[in-house]
Formats: sequence, structure tokens, C-alpha cells
Amino acid sequence: MKPTIEQVRYTMSRVRSSGSAIEKELGSALWRAGFRYRKQYPIFGKPDYVLVSPRIAIFCDSEFWHGYRWGKRAKEAFKSNQDYWFSKIERNRARDKMVKRELQRRGWTVLRFWEHEIRSNLESCVYRVQQAAQVINNTDPNNRSVPLE
Repeated sequence: MKPTIEQVRYTMSRVRSSGSAIEKELGSALWRAGFRYRKQYPIFGKPDYVLVSPRIAIFCDSEFWHGYRWGKRAKEAFKSNQDYWFSKIERNRARDKMVKRELQRRGWTVLRFWEHEIRSNLESCVYRVQQAAQVINNTDPNNRSVPLE
């Protein structure tokens, strides 16, 4: 049975732009690991989390909205309104690439984590953040902080 316009509208209104379950999961793990991040930090692209001093922007990408395995999944992902959804996901993916390039151009390290990475291997995600922070600490001559262990 096809959902009504009102049902679709209600469902879409529940989609959050911030504070999703995967964001909370990663944020909690980063905090436990000793990272003091900022949420909704006012830089280009609106990263989910920002480590200000090492200039690391962290994004938590849901597989649906950001098109995980898009080439393989695109044809089977949507049963109705395919033109709209293909266009929407393609725009999201293009924006993700543009945001990454622009932040890197501005001197930021960009880390993106897929939903399945956060859910199934959270420790690996935290480790990648630790590695990025360590590399930055070791290469920045102006950074006098102690490198991460």
C-alpha cells in the first residue's frame, strides 16, 4: 500500500539534520577518548563535529542520504519517484565532495564516517581520529601540545 502524501510529509519531517543516533554514538566515543569537540561549529559545510585546534572536521554520513555504494545500489534503491531521489542523492554526494575539497583548501583535515562504520566498528573510527590528530600534532611546528599516545 502506497503511503499518503501526509504520511510521507510526516516521515520526512522526522529526519534530523543534527543529533542523529550515529552522531550521538560517535560523539560519545570521541568524548570518552578525551576529545573535546564542538558541534555545529560555524565553518563551511557544517561538520557534525570539529576539533578546533588540530583543525579536524568530522562528518557522520548516513548510508541512505549520502549514497553508500551508490553505483551498485542506485537502480534498486527506490521503487517510486526515482527521478527525484536519484537527483537528490547525486546532489548530496556532489556537495560532500565539494565540501571536502573546500575545507582541505582552507587547511582542515576532513574525516567522513559511514553509518555502518560507526555502528559496527566504533573503535576504528575513534582510532582514525586519533591518528589524524597525532599526524597534525607531529607536523605542525606551531603546535606545542604533547602528541597523543
